[in-house]
Amino acid sequence: MEGMKDIVETPAAPAAIGPYSQATSFGNLVITSGQIPLRPDGSLVEEDIAAQTRQVLDNIKAVLAAAGTDLGRVVKTTVFLADMNEFAAMNAVYAEYFQPPYPARSTVQVARLPRDVRVEIEVIAERH
Repeated sequence: MEGMKDIVETPAAPAAIGPYSQATSFGNLVITSGQIPLRPDGSLVEEDIAAQTRQVLDNIKAVLAAAGTDLGRVVKTTVFLADMNEFAAMNAVYAEYFQPPYPARSTVQVARLPRDVRVEIEVIAERH
């Protein structure tokens, strides 16, 4: 029904560990919660920023798939970095996942992220 908010959940990404959803959909939009580099089993990827970014984007891909969409339909991303000096390494991995026309993006350095990870990303996508 149009105008209804739906919850998106998938076991292919880490389960929500608080009062939030992996994503919600509203009409033809899908809005993900910020994903950190947790594997679907809840274990943390502790390697470098590239490995963490890859896990984050794999989680986002899984959540979007559960919502009936994909990375090609992402219109906006927000990237939170613990250290802006790691932007280039994060961006190199990010470029593997997104193709032109690229989504709009904001990238900000933050004081701290959950579980002291190095990166968190959230997206807004259009549903097919």
